[in-house]
Amino acid sequence: MMTTHGTAAFPEPNHDHRHCVAALLVAAERLCAGREVRLTAGRRRVLEVVAESHSAIGAYHIIDRLAAWGRRPAPVTVYRALDFLIGQGLVHRLASLNAYVACARPSDDHGAQFLICERCRTVAEISSKAVDHALVAGARAAGFRIAAPVVEVAGICDNCRHRPDDVPAH
Repeated sequence: MMTTHGTAAFPEPNHDHRHCVAALLVAAERLCAGREVRLTAGRRRVLEVVAESHSAIGAYHIIDRLAAWGRRPAPVTVYRALDFLIGQGLVHRLASLNAYVACARPSDDHGAQFLICERCRTVAEISSKAVDHALVAGARAAGFRIAAPVVEVAGICDNCRHRPDDVPAH
């Protein structure tokens, strides 16, 4: 996942994603240690699979990826790991895709705003205080208390907009 504060949110086509995954895993270890919660080997593997790309991944695809590393885990095991990772702010669930993405800023308590490319399915997490404030103000005016301020916006990323339609997205 990438975050933006006025810069490009989507990775370049030749992006080396290994750095993103490594940085997230280090951050996850620190965050869990600081909170005195266990990032077990199974939870860490689920996080690693979710973080493998900048695209969202469904639970059963996570199970398939984990099965490639060894024994196929039970769905309940993966869902429990995902619940833990979401609870720790390491993973977000995208309701529109029924899928999961790694958090771009796991140490921050923040509302989540996602740009989802309809062509390549890459997901960019952005941070806009203006969007956060507008949601809170609108909810307050409606007498509503927001539990999880998540915004999902579908569209076409810049990489796909500049790629001819007959070239596969990745």
